[in-house]
Amino acid sequence: MDDAQRYTIGELSRRTGLSVKTIRFYSDSGVVPPTDRTHAGYRLYDVESIAQLELVRTLRELGAGLDEVRRVLAAETTVRRLAEAQLDLLEDQLRLLRTRRAVLRAVVRLDGPTEGVQLMHKLATMSEAERNRIIDEFWDGTIGGLDVDAEFAAWMRSAKPALPDDPSTEQVEAWIELAELVSDDDFRRAVRALWEQQAAQRAAGEQSPPVQKQEHAARWWALFDAIREAQEAGHAPDSARGREIGERGAALWAEQRGAPDDAAGRAELAAEFGKPYDERMSRYWELLAIINEWPPHPTTERQTRWLAEAVRAL
Repeated sequence: MDDAQRYTIGELSRRTGLSVKTIRFYSDSGVVPPTDRTHAGYRLYDVESIAQLELVRTLRELGAGLDEVRRVLAAETTVRRLAEAQLDLLEDQLRLLRTRRAVLRAVVRLDGPTEGVQLMHKLATMSEAERNRIIDEFWDGTIGGLDVDAEFAAWMRSAKPALPDDPSTEQVEAWIELAELVSDDDFRRAVRALWEQQAAQRAAGEQSPPVQKQEHAARWWALFDAIREAQEAGHAPDSARGREIGERGAALWAEQRGAPDDAAGRAELAAEFGKPYDERMSRYWELLAIINEWPPHPTTERQTRWLAEAVRAL
């Protein structure tokens, strides 16, 4: 193009693909003023005006405001700085939209009352401190006032829902479900009953079932992963694979008890894992795993009973 060439607003429209009305708006706004005018007062533009208009169109499509565009064209800021600011704004908007989507999906899934919608939105927009307070209050209500294994209780309390700044929809939904779970009175009573049982056994001087300490957790998770794989492969508890897993479970149980792996210990293990299992407790840890991006290790009553039967078959 000829740098000295001048273009009418109509020619500029054909070259840039912008409408005459849009170009006139940018001209009147002082964003891309005319380079010159004809004797009759008609606007004329040069080659630089074409480049400016194409930049303006790009920046506007990326969400920049007119004042921001003016600053770029006036060299008061750079395109990079503007892009960084727009990116930050867009990230905030995406986080908000992702949260809204998660709440709406939860509303559709749960089909609850109007009050439930308000509660879910409140839960999804909580701060980290507010989320931690909900979990702390849950454990205060289920453990408070009981003489239980302090180390185990502290470990259980230490796991908090660390929702990232840019959570996925699945993480937001998991947090909403977790908050609802720990607020459920029936679940709180069930967990409280387990702690009360441990406290009563300690008070009576009885040897309570060994609690799963942090150093053993990964091995129990691996054991139940193996049980799930064995079930999916069709192995019965009294099969060779079942007995192998039973031996692993018995050895781990004995290690936690600090006692020999003997018949009495195995009978205790089978009795403990043969009891009805509240899968809501496993769900609690599943949800924390989703939120915190931990490897999931779901445990079901079908798995605990399978282990009990495998140990009885030894």
